[in-house]
Amino acid sequence: MDTEAGSGTGAVERAPAEPFVATSLGASFTVSDLAASVAWYHDVLGFTVERRHERGGSLRAVSLSAGPARLLLTQDDGAHGADREKGQGFSLQFTTDQSIDDIAARIRAHGGKFDDEPTDMPWGVRVMRLRDPDGFKLVFSSEKK
Repeated sequence: MDTEAGSGTGAVERAPAEPFVATSLGASFTVSDLAASVAWYHDVLGFTVERRHERGGSLRAVSLSAGPARLLLTQDDGAHGADREKGQGFSLQFTTDQSIDDIAARIRAHGGKFDDEPTDMPWGVRVMRLRDPDGFKLVFSSEKK
């Protein structure tokens, strides 16, 4: 049992904390041009549009999925500055059973550019790195076949 300092009466025993267990993980990106970002994630990467979120007759956000991976894209309202840098110090890692080279070919066909072209890593995976239209960093990997 863990102990915790009491209020002057000595140590208090308590049960160990149960570890956190998530059932899913989603990310939310605030983007400069919602329509362009939705098109990029849908047409270029192949995400499915799950839901469009409107408020006052205006499209405010779009929920997308790629298998169990979930992504919410929201329209930047400019309140924090229109030219603020996005995605610094952060990247999303997508692991797939699909061919990284096939995904890369689809991205190239839509004019996409890579930070790192598909590369074999010594630990047995094939990896590529790129950025979405707002500069958010994305990493795709699959086991080498």
